[in-house]
This record gives sequence, C-alpha cells and structure tokens, in this order.
Amino acid sequence: MMEKMMEFMMGRMSKEEREDMMENMMGNFFADMSTEDKQNMMENMMPKMMEGVNMMEMMPKMMMGEGGMMSKMMEDNKGEAMTMMPNMMMEMMPNCLNIMLPKVPVEERTDFVLKMVGILIEQGSEGMSEDEKAAFVSEIIDKLKGK
Repeated sequence: MMEKMMEFMMGRMSKEEREDMMENMMGNFFADMSTEDKQNMMENMMPKMMEGVNMMEMMPKMMMGEGGMMSKMMEDNKGEAMTMMPNMMMEMMPNCLNIMLPKVPVEERTDFVLKMVGILIEQGSEGMSEDEKAAFVSEIIDKLKGK
C-alpha cells in the first residue's frame, strides 16, 4: 500500500520537487541512526544509486569545491568529520577506484590515473620537508616498480 502511494506521489513530482524533498527529509531521516546503521544503508543503496552514473564526472564534483558533498559533510560535522573523514576516505577511495576504473574507457584512464597520482603525491607530501618529500616519492616509485 505504502509503495503504491509513494509511486503515485513521486510520479506527480518534478525532478526539482523530488530533490527538495530529499534534501529536507535527509536530516530528519538520519537523526536517530547510528553511524553503523548509516554505513549499512549506504552499502545496500550504493549499487542502486550508482546505476548509470558517470563516475568520471561525479568524483571531482563530489570531492572538491564549495558545495561539494565532502565540503558539506565537513561543515555539518566539523569536529567529528575532521577525524572521521580521512579514515573513511582512505577506506572508501580504493574501493571506489576498484569499481570505477574498469568501467572507464581505456583511452581516458591514463589521464585520470595521472591526475589522481599527482594529487596523491602533492597532498600526501603536504607539510613534509624536501628530504621527507623525496623519500616519500622514492618509496612510491619503488612500490610501483615492484621493489
């Protein structure tokens, strides 16, 4: 019954109305959920949500800039996010790349990988001395060569 009612309501709403409704409902919906509950929900919903989405376009928008998903999350949970986000990203990003990269057209992969490696090296060496940066890059190169 509830499913039929939702289908009826959703069918009559414009895309903008659905987006507004989701934005307004999200805070209420997740208010009493634990982090583990949210994580389980994401694991179950992500495959359905990602169907047909071009990740090459989405990832930069989600991660960077004002209004991006990550900056919104950081603003909403400043203290908690500052410790949680790096850990979550270090776990999620490799999994996202494992799923996404095989679906990226072969001719686009090199540019994307080079961009990602550049960001990883630049941001990964942030705050390091020149000697530390050189050792950091050298270790990465050795690992890539299989040493």
